[in-house]
Amino acid sequence: MPGGEQVDVYLLKSSQIEARIITFGARLISVKSPDRTGKMEDVVIGYDTMDKWLADKNYLGAIVGRYGNRIAKGRFTLDGKEFQIPANNNGNALHGGPVGFDQKVWAATPVANGVQLTLVSEDGDMGFPGTLHVKVTYQLIDGDLTIQYEETTDKPTVVALTNHAYFNLSGDDKQNVLAHKMTIFADGFTPADKELIPTGEIRPVDGLPLDFRTARVIGDRIDDQDEQLVNGGGYDHNWVLSRTAGAMKTAAKLEEPASGRTLTVSTTEPGVQFYSGNFLDGALVGRHNVSYTKHMGLCLETQHFPDSPNQSSFPSTVVRPGEVRTSTTVLAFGVQA
Repeated sequence: MPGGEQVDVYLLKSSQIEARIITFGARLISVKSPDRTGKMEDVVIGYDTMDKWLADKNYLGAIVGRYGNRIAKGRFTLDGKEFQIPANNNGNALHGGPVGFDQKVWAATPVANGVQLTLVSEDGDMGFPGTLHVKVTYQLIDGDLTIQYEETTDKPTVVALTNHAYFNLSGDDKQNVLAHKMTIFADGFTPADKELIPTGEIRPVDGLPLDFRTARVIGDRIDDQDEQLVNGGGYDHNWVLSRTAGAMKTAAKLEEPASGRTLTVSTTEPGVQFYSGNFLDGALVGRHNVSYTKHMGLCLETQHFPDSPNQSSFPSTVVRPGEVRTSTTVLAFGVQA
């Protein structure tokens, strides 16, 4: 790091895949997975040098927080007191503000089949109340990469963590993700305004380009002049999964027909954000000398809903002293014949 702090890389290997995590931003920087012929290639976009990771503005691979996604105007009220998070996205707070968890160097300890990363976010960090203790554990068994989250606080606060890896199952960034097939196991989503702030409505996906209940090529309707796609510049929305609190459910399945690679995402979270890489602008060149232009990767961010602190009908993101907030997401990498 510029200040001399060391950043470590942890390599997780199983019989099927291998994953790399760095302590800067607790980032998942690489997953090598076989295609149908057994060829191992990277299915997570990223960089080769620390300078490029420091220059990245797209949260590649990072654990984002203290609040992933957006908080309208960066403001929320908790127990009658208003808090202000510095705005860093069109007047709103995105992924915890200008210096979020993605910019921190986390402590790391090897655990069985993986690595546990920890971070202490002090009271008032980016305007959030309470000293927050965070644990994120990556564990790899066979083709399944599990991410477990745990948070505790000494004052009431709001917390919403997620991983912001960009997937491209073509392998080694051969092409963009528009030919991938997507299934999202959700009947509804939270519509967003032009600033991508939820309106508070939960809208059925029936008949909309956001209906991925059966597998569909991502590029088929991404350019439809649907208001939601226009607002997002493509897909950048929160799909509503089962409301059974804490239950593990399948959120999405991604398929890349040419290679046969698949990714199935399961989670205990109530939502998943499908983001089709609309704001990748080619400013930085990643691995394999590829410029990361629009749609070169996509995110499937398991999460509580955006702007939940200002939406009383959404599942609560409040954590109080004495509580232990936990969640689990499983990224299952596979291949179809």
